[in-house]
Amino acid sequence: MRSMNDIYFDNSATTRVTDRAAAKAAWAMSQVWGNPSSVHGKGVEAERLISEARTQLLRTLGIRHAGIGQLFFTGSGTEADNMAVSGVLYSKARRGTPRIITTDSEHPAVANPIREAEAKGFEVVRLSTVGGVIDPAELEAALTRDTVLVSIMRVNNETGAVYDVPSLFSLVKERVPEAVTHCDAVQGFLKIGCEPQKLKADLLTISGHKIGAPKGIGALYCVNSLLTKKILRPIVYGGGQENGYRSGTENVPGIVAFAEAANEHYPVMQDTLAHITAVREAFIAHLPEGVIVNQPRGDYLSHLISLQVPGIKSEVLVRHLSSEGIYLSAGSACSSKKLKTSAVLTAFGLTPAQADTTVRISLGRDNTVEEAIAVADAIALARKSLARIR
Repeated sequence: MRSMNDIYFDNSATTRVTDRAAAKAAWAMSQVWGNPSSVHGKGVEAERLISEARTQLLRTLGIRHAGIGQLFFTGSGTEADNMAVSGVLYSKARRGTPRIITTDSEHPAVANPIREAEAKGFEVVRLSTVGGVIDPAELEAALTRDTVLVSIMRVNNETGAVYDVPSLFSLVKERVPEAVTHCDAVQGFLKIGCEPQKLKADLLTISGHKIGAPKGIGALYCVNSLLTKKILRPIVYGGGQENGYRSGTENVPGIVAFAEAANEHYPVMQDTLAHITAVREAFIAHLPEGVIVNQPRGDYLSHLISLQVPGIKSEVLVRHLSSEGIYLSAGSACSSKKLKTSAVLTAFGLTPAQADTTVRISLGRDNTVEEAIAVADAIALARKSLARIR
């Protein structure tokens, strides 16, 4: 096997900032440093950049007309998810026992604010995601007149399962039209279709650092009807930036880099998907016998592979491969350091023992077939050497 030299297979955790996005951010920091809220020329120029970036990102979401919806910039995808969930649930006083419908496999950025609402008296129904599939009949049975929010992610960040959000949210709108639909599209944005109108999503979350922009910038799309009805409230208060919905001086370099990365990815989405699918297939074809792909039963994102390596704890394998310059993760980057069994993987259908030996491979457009084969070979060698150590 050839020597390793920094093979990065952890793109679902974060991506390398693209050269174009980095250059755009550096230019904004050095040339357009004014506060966007200032009325002088430097401030007006910064505000213009934000407006242009907002329009560009909305276009990648299929939004061509200002009357349809707005995009609010936040400090992260996590903040945008919290703004969506808490901003809807606490927008007004609720009678009776309001119901939230979500899944048993959401990212903590959605699951935890929902758990907090549950502690405050909201009723929560968590749909099963066994095999990476959501049963529409289970959703239909859960829908009641008391349903106020349905939050379902587009792509699961640990298994790669793609949930049929368009069909599920169409069902919500048919049965309980007043219920708000939210989709965490952080892992799916600019990899598969995530246009809010096609998904029937009133709210949709995206994040910059998953597509080649710097960390520290996210956004929440909101359909205008929610704003008109005052169904979304801010969760950060201050100077009233972002039309009053997210206070705090805007991160101009991050925002323009976000738009630049999106503009770079958007025209080549299909070509990138085809390339990554080829890399995935080469990797799986070269895996050693006994290694198991936790393949979703339904649709899945080619970029992400949940891989079970029996007999080796995931964190042990991750550290071993890291010492050889190969970087992947033991599940979600947000929880992989906590060394506890993944609830997402057990909800998928794995036993705790199987979940504890599962690692996550996540591919990016810079990865190659040659790298995929090298990593598969490295996993085979790791199984032999770590077995000897045990």
